[in-house]
Amino acid sequence: MLKSEKAIAVNIQIIRLFTKMREILLTNKDLLIEIDEIRKKVSNQDGEIELIFDYLKQFINERETPRIKIGFKS
Repeated sequence: MLKSEKAIAVNIQIIRLFTKMREILLTNKDLLIEIDEIRKKVSNQDGEIELIFDYLKQFINERETPRIKIGFKS
């Protein structure tokens, strides 16, 4: 039974599956390492990002205040 054509085909498929899983895990491991490196680079810039958002909020608030009309008044 273990030496039948079907058993051999199933064993080959299992080996291919494990090989593919190993490739996927190694690829994901590389991606996780790259993401971690990017996170380390960006984590030091939290204060600068907050400053940018503060400037953007100020800019939006300035645009929302009504402007003094200039020009000819009737």
